[in-house]
Amino acid sequence: MRLMHIVDSLEFGGLERVVTDLAIEQKRRGDTVCVFSLLATEGLKPELEAAGVEVIVGHKRDGLDIGLILRLRRAMAWRNIDLVHAHNFVPNYHAAAAIRTMFGGPVQVCSLHDMGFRLEREKRLRQYFLWSLRHTRGVAMVGSQVHGRYVGDGLVPAERATTVLNGIPVERFRWTLERRRIARERLGVPEDALLIGAVGRQVALKNHRLLIALMPALLKRHPSLHLALVGSGPLEAELRAQAETAGVAARVIFTGQRKDVADLTPGFDIFAMPSLTEGLSIALLEACATRLAIVATAVGGNPEIVRDGQTGLLVPPDQGEPLQAALERLLADAALRERLGQAACDWVSEHASIGALYRTCSAFYQRARGR
Repeated sequence: MRLMHIVDSLEFGGLERVVTDLAIEQKRRGDTVCVFSLLATEGLKPELEAAGVEVIVGHKRDGLDIGLILRLRRAMAWRNIDLVHAHNFVPNYHAAAAIRTMFGGPVQVCSLHDMGFRLEREKRLRQYFLWSLRHTRGVAMVGSQVHGRYVGDGLVPAERATTVLNGIPVERFRWTLERRRIARERLGVPEDALLIGAVGRQVALKNHRLLIALMPALLKRHPSLHLALVGSGPLEAELRAQAETAGVAARVIFTGQRKDVADLTPGFDIFAMPSLTEGLSIALLEACATRLAIVATAVGGNPEIVRDGQTGLLVPPDQGEPLQAALERLLADAALRERLGQAACDWVSEHASIGALYRTCSAFYQRARGR
């Protein structure tokens, strides 16, 4: 099959990571695949090209870009694309506009990766997106929470809706003692210290401030404890100041934006996700594959991945006492960390590998094409 994925950009992010891994897997299994990025960003582009996946850059301008629609149409026509897979709102309405001007154009499907709060704030985007859905054969929503949001609110017709799980190349994240040693070395954390880690942009919704706020109390019982915050964002300076004020700056590591996240997480003893909201988090799936003990808030798609007491621990959002109790429980019990981490790894290997996503998408494409 000749496939085109359309994304807003190829910056380092969860959606972009999933599309990159899926496109590479589809190429490996014999499909002809290209990725059309609306914006000119480098990010994951070299990785795709190194795997033999063509990347086309649209150089999008603000708003509905007619020139971009024409470039997109030419890219589809010249490559004789069979199926276009658009990811989220702006790619989908540009794809629909391009295909509508073609005779016998490709089948269009869409994946929705988040809860769509932008559609409530941006009325024109909502209008364009709803129009594009009339020309979209199938809509895959990432996780049951996202499915419930769009179908329940009447935005996506139930007969065209399906639910998928994100997938990751599990082998990339396999934990070994040597990978743990290297990660600790890169992070500057002693081998015998305890380490809680979090991965994500430093924005309010990720709620890293709560982890920092708990550090003084956690250090009283676990004097070797460190906290690593992997990522960057607009709140980094504020979080650094919070750590200084709390007297824990020497134990809180700010890594900044990193390309080697998969090489840092094996150094964690516990993966913490105190988010106020989430989709179906790629970082959480990667933590499962790394065999980490997980503490996550019971929001969004997190409960689809973390089964409380089985593959990790769930806590209510934005409440310090339950989060502290869960972290204390894991910090004090290495055997529990091992059991939960192994169960999480087993779960992601079976249900959310890149192979599982490939098979799900292949079936989704066949239904959309009426085969």
